[in-house]
Amino acid sequence: MRIDWTVVGRDDVLRAAAEFDSLGATEFYARHGFAPATTYEMVLNDRRYPPKALLGTAFEFATGTRLASSDFEGGRAGAVRVLQKLGFDIRHS
Repeated sequence: MRIDWTVVGRDDVLRAAAEFDSLGATEFYARHGFAPATTYEMVLNDRRYPPKALLGTAFEFATGTRLASSDFEGGRAGAVRVLQKLGFDIRHS
């Protein structure tokens, strides 16, 4: 499956981060079908977020289409690269 990440904007990612904060990690993962980050973290306002889970949720917000974790890569060639292009701070955990 080839995903067009250009449909995801910075605001979609910020909305996903706000939902992560609102729901808490456990409920966010359960609701959106993702797991905690293992290698990279997105840092925003001194808070740390799972890049793949945020990007997948942002895609769902932008398009109405839910992605499974297995639909895309989360590492440097995947979610990390997309989020960096949107100007987010990604760090090795």
